[in-house]
Amino acid sequence: MRLMRYQFPSVNIGLLVGAWFFLQARSGRAEDAISYKYVDYRESGDRMTVESHYGLIEKDFGPDMHLKLQGVIDAIAGATPTGAPPATPGGNVPLFQTTDRRKGWSGDLARQFSRVNVDAGYAYSRESDYVSNGWSLNTLTDFNQKNTTLLLGAAGTDDDVKVIFQTPWAKKRGRDFIAGVTQLLSPVTSVTFNIGWGRATGFLSDPYRLIEQNTLVTFEGSNGPPVFLEQFYNENRPATREHTTFYAAINHSVAGLNGAIEASYRFFRDTFGTDAHTVDLAWFQKIGERFVLRPGFRFYDQSAANFYQVDLDNAPFTPSGRPAPAGPFFSSDYRLSAFRSYNYGLKAIWTIAAAWRVDAAIERYEMHGRDNVTSRSVYPTATIVTAGLRFSW
Repeated sequence: MRLMRYQFPSVNIGLLVGAWFFLQARSGRAEDAISYKYVDYRESGDRMTVESHYGLIEKDFGPDMHLKLQGVIDAIAGATPTGAPPATPGGNVPLFQTTDRRKGWSGDLARQFSRVNVDAGYAYSRESDYVSNGWSLNTLTDFNQKNTTLLLGAAGTDDDVKVIFQTPWAKKRGRDFIAGVTQLLSPVTSVTFNIGWGRATGFLSDPYRLIEQNTLVTFEGSNGPPVFLEQFYNENRPATREHTTFYAAINHSVAGLNGAIEASYRFFRDTFGTDAHTVDLAWFQKIGERFVLRPGFRFYDQSAANFYQVDLDNAPFTPSGRPAPAGPFFSSDYRLSAFRSYNYGLKAIWTIAAAWRVDAAIERYEMHGRDNVTSRSVYPTATIVTAGLRFSW
């Protein structure tokens, strides 16, 4: 049984794209490649551990068509918070031991039509309690002698969630749309602006997340100390969630230092009442002809969902114990609380030869609550180690 569907801290796709263009210029020749990547995510205090193996095959069919096939296997094990508060003030929150394995794959087929590149993708993943099907369609259109690129995209998910206290598999659906532009300001500087909107519907709660309520029990004629009945309920989130995102980034090459900088900012707002800000900074330092070092830093800050609370002791209601689409809504999931997180680390990329490239990275992740109510012990810290190998021909 899984306590929750585990998620890594957000992956910085922008840095990966920036590194790719910094390492090598675009080429018209066809290229086939095979890649492998290993990721080890390990939380401190014997909490969650996730080991992931990724495989990627890329195949060009002439100069205008490119296929990507990727597979992933995640092994998940460790302890994670149940949602209940500490048994004693200042103590550690209760943890639940869990193990699972996730298998998934995705495919993308891109086709270049004159000035327009069309990319269609499909993804599938399965866990013991979660099955996800996803699709995407993106277009990139060049203007202004290829100095301006317009992005238009849409994506959807069709997921099934195993819920032990109702119909075994509940439905969860999502739709996302994005529009953006990338402008080359000079041979060494480009800027990107994106705006996105998405909507998720269906079962959006964590089926194993608990919340505590202590109810005063009175006995007629009793003069003793008050007695409280401790009860636990499954959380209840709204069945609809909409979000809006804004993203801005700048890439600048510094020829005198043989390096490049990438900086980005992302704003997120959803109908749960959460506002989030993300700042990413990375420097790509080229050493010689084949070696690149990339120190990076990421800062994330979010406000709490408007129904987040550590317990229901002061709630003017008693939960029904089953999902209530009309409310009231409540959750003690720390990922919905007000918190800040930091990622910082170093990545090395070595082009051994024209056909071979290896990379390795170590990163530290820290999460800190900022509401002065949620127990500090609920927030994890983690070390993330990655290693990859790519062969192209």
